[in-house]
Parts: sequence; structure tokens; C-alpha cells
Amino acid sequence: MSCLFCRIVVGEIPAAKVYEDDELLAFKDIHPKAPLHLLIIPKEHIESMAALEDRHAPLMGRMMVLAQRLAAENGSPEGFRTVVNTGRVGRQEVYHLHMHLLGGPEPLGSSASF
Repeated sequence: MSCLFCRIVVGEIPAAKVYEDDELLAFKDIHPKAPLHLLIIPKEHIESMAALEDRHAPLMGRMMVLAQRLAAENGSPEGFRTVVNTGRVGRQEVYHLHMHLLGGPEPLGSSASF
């Protein structure tokens, strides 16, 4: 198994998990770009958003609902950002569908962004 995230799912590679159920796993990004930076992934290997099928609609909905919950539980109840990089042009680095959840306390200077 060469997929980094699949190896995290089966426990071959450790991760700082913050959530896990039968379908989804969320863990801290090892190179955070914000005070809160989690990755939410399906346990099923799906290469990218470009590979989604109609049957994945409920799973994607669960990922979005989970993002809101994890943001609130991890210090970003007033807002957050989600990012899903897709394919080479979309700057996807790991070819296993994943959603970045970014947030945290309000940045200093209200025009700051992450």
C-alpha cells in the first residue's frame, strides 16, 4: 500500500487523530498553516474530488458537517475555512481525497488571512 493516507487509516503511520468513525478520520496536519489545521479524509481510498461518484454524496455531506463540529470543538467556533485541492492543477499533493479545515482565534489585524 503506497497511499500515505491509507497507511494512516490502517495504523501503519501514526497521526494525531481528533476524530474517527467507520467512514471518516480527522487528524492534525503535520505542517499547519493556521492555529487549527486538520485533515478530514474518507477511510475509503478515493483519489480526488474528480473521482467522486453519486454514491459518495452522503459521505461528502458527512465530511462537511464534521468540519463544522470539529471547528467548534477545536477552538474555531466563530468561523473556519475548508479547502479541497483537486488534481495536479489544483495543487493536490496526496492523491487520497482530503479536506483541509483551517481556523483558530481571529487573526491579529482583521485583514489577516491564512
